[in-house]
Amino acid sequence: MSTLAIEGGAAAVTTPPGRRRRWGAAELARLTAMVEQESLFYWQGPQTTALVEGFRSIYDFKHVMPCSSGTASLHIAAAALLLPPGSEVIVPAITDMGSVIGLLYQQLVPIFADVDPWTYNLTVDSVARVITPRARAIMPVHLVGNPCDMTGLAALARTHELRIIEDCAQAWGARHRGRLVGGFGDFGCYSFNDFKHLSCGEAGLTATNDARLGDGLSKWGDKHYDRVAGGRDPLTLSPNYRITEPQAAIAAAQLERHDTIVARRIALAERLTAALDGVPGLHRPRGAERDTHSFWFYLARIDLTQLRVSRDRVRDALMAEGVLVEGSYLPRPVPEYPVFRDQNFFAGGWPLRDAGLTSIDYRDVQMPGARAMLSDCLVFKLYEEMPDGYIDGVAAAVRKVLAFYRR
Repeated sequence: MSTLAIEGGAAAVTTPPGRRRRWGAAELARLTAMVEQESLFYWQGPQTTALVEGFRSIYDFKHVMPCSSGTASLHIAAAALLLPPGSEVIVPAITDMGSVIGLLYQQLVPIFADVDPWTYNLTVDSVARVITPRARAIMPVHLVGNPCDMTGLAALARTHELRIIEDCAQAWGARHRGRLVGGFGDFGCYSFNDFKHLSCGEAGLTATNDARLGDGLSKWGDKHYDRVAGGRDPLTLSPNYRITEPQAAIAAAQLERHDTIVARRIALAERLTAALDGVPGLHRPRGAERDTHSFWFYLARIDLTQLRVSRDRVRDALMAEGVLVEGSYLPRPVPEYPVFRDQNFFAGGWPLRDAGLTSIDYRDVQMPGARAMLSDCLVFKLYEEMPDGYIDGVAAAVRKVLAFYRR
């Protein structure tokens, strides 16, 4: 058996992953045109207009609000639903904090549902178990680009008269039963964060096909100013989440490569999945056969009962072999974060609970599926510039390390 690199042996990865070159001539051309503009304000700005048109050329939405971040896009959607304070919104126990920030600021109550430990997503059953008379919406998160069962979740939502906000921040190009994610509910929300498939550093999009929600959608991210009719006479409270023309310029150029970026990531992930077939002690990413996983990164699990070392030791050994890999995606399920455990949302407290509008105590929330996944998962970095040879080296390293540490 080959000696591990962490113990002085030769590294399995011999082809470097390659330097990321995310921005180039297309982005530079738009930025050059932008500096000739008289204004960098987003409303009717040439770059923001191009961004919206480029997005609509791929995603079938009538109403689109570009904004400052993916977190902002979700807050805009939550605000636009006009849910009364104390309304419950069901979210997965594994997600980014950005999924719930807007809910809390809108005086809504995040209700965490467990995730399937193999797809890492909400399921119809896990959502159904936490629906109460106060439930008003579901926020499915297509984690790592793996589509949720939107057919089942949409049917459940109709039965209970729940709204749906799809968090597509990690899921550019992902498809559920052939349809791009984002269009199955009331809102689809997207991110151009620096670490996503497409990026301009930071920006987002909120989109809907519901005319009632889409009419005046921009108000919810623009201090509730009416840019269509004109005037600064807001009817209610809204934050300032406006995008800028520099952000929009780069994001618009990124959308021109949407299909090629997504296709390359899928091809690399499929190559790695095939190369890891039959490796004892390894659980490769799972998804529905009819869906398209767009792989923000490659999230796998290892069976620690078959190994004589910890997950972190496996991670360190893989890193020594030349693999770009990290340990757990999150330190713990989101409801176990100190901010939820202590209900430290506003100056050390939570006005909703003090007012008797919720009795939830996040210290009582148990998420066994989420905990199981986080305890033994490995996050393999994946980006479109990686050569096939690097992916082959990753597969060789995984086989080598797991064989060495097998019981």
